[in-house]
Amino acid sequence: MDHHVVDTLISPEGRLEILSKAEVARLLDNSQGGLYNTFRNCSLAVLNCGNALDDGKELLERYKSFDISILQRERGIKLDIKGAPANAFVDGKMIKGIHEHLFAVLRDVIFVNDEIIDNPTFDLGSSEGVTDAVFHILRNAEVLRPLTNPNLVVCWGGHSISREEYDYTKKVGYELGLRSLDICTGCGPGAMKGPMKGATIAHSKQRINNGRYLGLTEPGIIAAESPNPIVNDLVILPDIEKRLEAFVRTGHGIVVFPGGAGTAEEILYILGILLHPENEEQPFPLVFTGPEAAREYFIQIDQFIGLTLGPQAQRRYKIIIDDPAQVAQEMQAGLKLVREFRKARSDAYYFNWLLKIDQEFQKPFVPTHQNMRNLHLHKDQETHLLAANLRRAFSGVVAGNVKDQGIRAIEEHGVFEIHGDTSIMGPMDALLASFVAQHRMKLPGTKYHPCYRIVK
Repeated sequence: MDHHVVDTLISPEGRLEILSKAEVARLLDNSQGGLYNTFRNCSLAVLNCGNALDDGKELLERYKSFDISILQRERGIKLDIKGAPANAFVDGKMIKGIHEHLFAVLRDVIFVNDEIIDNPTFDLGSSEGVTDAVFHILRNAEVLRPLTNPNLVVCWGGHSISREEYDYTKKVGYELGLRSLDICTGCGPGAMKGPMKGATIAHSKQRINNGRYLGLTEPGIIAAESPNPIVNDLVILPDIEKRLEAFVRTGHGIVVFPGGAGTAEEILYILGILLHPENEEQPFPLVFTGPEAAREYFIQIDQFIGLTLGPQAQRRYKIIIDDPAQVAQEMQAGLKLVREFRKARSDAYYFNWLLKIDQEFQKPFVPTHQNMRNLHLHKDQETHLLAANLRRAFSGVVAGNVKDQGIRAIEEHGVFEIHGDTSIMGPMDALLASFVAQHRMKLPGTKYHPCYRIVK
C-alpha cells in the first residue's frame, strides 16, 4: 500500500514564537539527543490523525522515513518535516489544528523535560511534588482558566467501540454542549472523539465561540490514539499517572463510556481516589453511560467493582443507560455542588488542590513482566490501595495491547502473568474475557491475541 507523504517547513504560531537563544540551543540539543525519539514519535502521531490505527509499533514502522528537525532562524525556530502523512494537509497546506498540535508536542516533550524533569526544585519523589509538576505542565500549556465556573466534563471510554456506541458518545457530547459545558478527553479516536464532535455542533448552535476541547495524552499512548484536530488545547503529560492526575484535577466531573482495559484502569483510578477517607466529602459527579447495547457491559463493570472494592465504591457513581439528556442534567447538577464545595473552602475552580491522591496512584508503574507478576492483588489491604494495584494490572494489559514498548516486551518474553486472590482473579478474568469477546481490546478487524494470563 502506498502511503502518501509530504515534506514541509512550518513556523510556530503563538506560544513558541518567542524563544531565547539559550532555549533554542537546548531544544536543538534535546531534539537531537535523548528526547529525539519521543519528540519524533509524538509528532508523527499528531500528523497521523484520521487514520484508523491503534498499534504504536506499526505506525512507527509504516512511516520509517518520517523525520522532523528544528531549524534555528534569527527570528526563532521553524520545524522541518520530511515524509509526513498526507492526511494532515489540504491542497498542500497543513490543517491548522494539526499545526497547533505539532507545537504542543514541542512545548510539552522538550520544554517540560527542561522545566520539570531535569529541574531539582520539583521533588517528584513526594506526592505534593508530583501534583505541583502536573500543575506547572498545565499552566505552561495555558489550559488553566481562572474566573470560570466549574464546567469542564471529562469523558473517558474506549478507542475501540462500536459505531452505535460512538454515535451515542456524540449525542452525550451534544447534550453537554447545549448546556454550555466544555469537554476534556484523552483526545484519541472512539469515545475520545465523539463527545467533542457532538459538543462542537451544540456550541455552534448556542453561539459559544470559546468552547474548550481539551485533550490530555502521554508519549506512550499518543501513537495508538492520535489526537483529533477538534482538540483546541493539547497537553502531553510525561506518563499515564500524571495524565490521570491532570484529568481529575482539572475536570469537574467525569462521564465514562464503554471501553476496554484502559477504561477499566481509569474507573479504578478515580474510584481508588474517591475511596480515600480524606475525599469522603468531595462532590465528584461520576456517571457511567452507554446505549442500550452497552447495558451488559456496565453490569459486568458494576459486578466487578462490587466483588473487588465493595458497595462503598458502587455508591460513588451512577449508571445511566440510553439517555444522553439525563447524563447532561446529572452532570450539571453535580457541577453546582462542586462549585459550592470549592467556594466554601476557597479552593480554585480550575485546579482541584483539595483532592487527596495517594502516592500509590502517582508512582509511575512500568509494566515489566516481573512488575506484573509481583502485583499485590489481595484483599488484606485498604480498599483504595487494592484499587491502586488493580489499576496497575489493567495498565499493563493496555501496554501489552497498544503501546510500542509493551508489544515488543510481549513478543520477546511471552504474555504477562497476573497473580492474586481467587476472589479477585476470578472476576478479573471474567471481565477481561468479556472485553475480548466484545472486541474491546483492539480495533475491529484485527484479531486479538491476549497479552496476559490470569493465574488463580
